[in-house]
Amino acid sequence: MERANGRQQQKAAPATSTPDRAKRAPRTRASAPKAEDRPGIWTAYGKVLRRFRKRAGFTQELLAYRVGYSLEQTASIEQGRRPAKAAFTVAAERELDAGGVLEDLQEEVDFAKLPAFFRDFGLIELDAVSRFDYDPLLVPGLLQTPEYARALFEANIPALDPDTIEDRVDARISRQKLLTKTPMVDFSFVIGEAALRNVLGSRQVMRAQQEHLLAMGELRNVSIQVMPMTVGFHPGLNGPIVTVETCDHQHFAYFESQGIGHVVSVPAEVSMFALRYGKLRSQALNEKESAAFIRQLAGER
Repeated sequence: MERANGRQQQKAAPATSTPDRAKRAPRTRASAPKAEDRPGIWTAYGKVLRRFRKRAGFTQELLAYRVGYSLEQTASIEQGRRPAKAAFTVAAERELDAGGVLEDLQEEVDFAKLPAFFRDFGLIELDAVSRFDYDPLLVPGLLQTPEYARALFEANIPALDPDTIEDRVDARISRQKLLTKTPMVDFSFVIGEAALRNVLGSRQVMRAQQEHLLAMGELRNVSIQVMPMTVGFHPGLNGPIVTVETCDHQHFAYFESQGIGHVVSVPAEVSMFALRYGKLRSQALNEKESAAFIRQLAGER
């Protein structure tokens, strides 16, 4: 767990004379990305952090103490070996009086945590005015709880190292700011019944996930519908579909399978995806029926 557990005990802060490089725990090969694989924004963030830290007269050890992170974690962020999380940035802004500079960089840091195959579409969805999503087997990423997302990444084949898992979870949860951003984006989600019944992680994880779906469905700009397994043929049997309209009224579609993503921009093909999605919405349970269905499932667990 990256954040220190509980409140810091009342004790004297570490001496500011402690050298920056002292007491650093070595990183394992499994959790340290190769230098050539590290996104440039991680290094840039670290350099800016170092400048503000030195301006404030802090050693790495003192900064780590003040923000509630370990010295090794703080050093890794400053050296660009690991990305900062939003909680670290908020604390560092407060302690170093960074004037919002680190917060401005955080969005780019989060974006660089996304899998490479998703980044092209990730840029597109940042400009969305509408985003329609159908997934037959999984709860869509924008609606996942951290525990559900972690269960997915922990089951990845080939296995991901713990740091990568945490980065992927953090990136997925950070993207969910799209649901409540201003101006509002119009979201529609059609979720296959199988995604709601398949137990990922544990029954407790699934119950929390279903309750989260009910809460998200209360947002004015979010529509959630369930596609029953008894509906027979529908145009989503070929796999997941996402369609997006951007603020300049460009239209895109996106689908992925086995860790490979495809952005579709040819108008005729995007129109085909939109037509299929419209049919999916007409065949799924309506919003009220879907909420009742999810509520019933949550009560069964």
